[in-house]
Amino acid sequence: MDKLFDIIHEDAELLVINKPADLVCHPTKGDEYSSLISRVRLHLGVDSKPHLANRLDRETSGVTMVAKTPAVAGELGRLWETRVVEKEYVAIVHGHVGAEQGLIDAPLGKDEQSIVAIKDCVRADGAAAQTEFWVERRFGAPVCGSARSNNVTETGRVGDRRSVKKDFTLLRLLPRTGRKHQIRIHLAHLGHPIVGDKIYGGDADLYLALVEGRLTDEQRARLILPNHALHASALRFEWRGQSVEFRCEPEPWFKDFVSS
Repeated sequence: MDKLFDIIHEDAELLVINKPADLVCHPTKGDEYSSLISRVRLHLGVDSKPHLANRLDRETSGVTMVAKTPAVAGELGRLWETRVVEKEYVAIVHGHVGAEQGLIDAPLGKDEQSIVAIKDCVRADGAAAQTEFWVERRFGAPVCGSARSNNVTETGRVGDRRSVKKDFTLLRLLPRTGRKHQIRIHLAHLGHPIVGDKIYGGDADLYLALVEGRLTDEQRARLILPNHALHASALRFEWRGQSVEFRCEPEPWFKDFVSS
């Protein structure tokens, strides 16, 4: 049997998982491996009734909590509703972020101009949203040159497919609110979209190409990484009178890119 997921913690009531990137939380297909919750049922047994306390986007990896019983699901749900759960993320973004730390305070709502139905954007009449960030590392990394790019590569020729060095930043992030796609939108609004983001990276057709099964090698090269580089690294909260923290590391492709 294929590996279902990495377990961070498990007891009689809780299962905490490092969700792989490129895995939806809830089923979209019949395949028992195609969603996180279906894999959880394989792990816990056919009579189990697991409930996800938090959900991550398909390409976002990281800490995901599962309640094993309806009663525990209710307890965790009340914690999330009162916003006492602190969520920490790390992300790799394009460019060197200038400030060492900052707070992005920008309301979010539906992007009515986008060809992507699920896309939101910063808009004045949107719901309040705040994301705090800290620079962990600024670095440069070699990426494949694109035939459509005007970048001059190390060979000195325009459009060469050999590597060209570009600037990136590793950020640590604490979302103070929990809006849909909040971190991804806020970082793009800051002028530093997440590497590999197919919706908010500047060309929304990349997302349509993905879902329609027509993503080309050239488009994949432009995305640089196989998934968007956003990882839910930690959850912290009070659980039955004790402070708890669940933490996990990003996947190898993420860490390797930062250290490249």
